[in-house]
Parts: sequence; C-alpha cells; structure tokens
Amino acid sequence: MRRYEIMYIIRPTVLEDDRKALIEELNAIFTSRGAEVTNVNEWGMKDLAYEIEKHKKGYYVVMDVLSNDEARIEFDRIVRIKETIIRYLILKNER
Repeated sequence: MRRYEIMYIIRPTVLEDDRKALIEELNAIFTSRGAEVTNVNEWGMKDLAYEIEKHKKGYYVVMDVLSNDEARIEFDRIVRIKETIIRYLILKNER
C-alpha cells in the first residue's frame, strides 16, 4: 500500500447535495477496495488559474489515501468518465 495525495476540481454548477454525494462516491471507491481514506479536505469554491471548459471557478477537494494499485486505478478510471470533475491530480506521497 502506498500513500497518495489526490486533488480534484468539481464543476461550479454542481448543486451542493449532488457535490456531497459525488465526494462520498469517490471516497467509497477506495474504501470498498481495501484502501483507507485518511483525510478529506474540502477547500471549497476557488478561482481557477485559467479557464477550464469555460469555467472560472471550481470546487476543490484534496484527499490523502493509503491505497493499493487496484483502488487507485479504478479511481483514475471513474474520474475520467465523470463529467462533473473538470480536473484531477494523483500524487504519490513519499513522506
């Protein structure tokens, strides 16, 4: 198992209830595959450095996970499919 720091940006047009459900769904990808979500930090609505798909703002979520390859690969696959996620980044955390 490796530590990862994951950041993703949700479209600003997603309603609050749908956003909470999406965050729970993405967390469940890890927990259902034997990984552990150690921290979820919602930064909230922030200005983007540049426009992404005509959006100037986005809802930022940063999470720390202790994950196996299966869960990380499945998360990567699901996030690519979701239209409500406009950007994401998975970083291996070596600390």
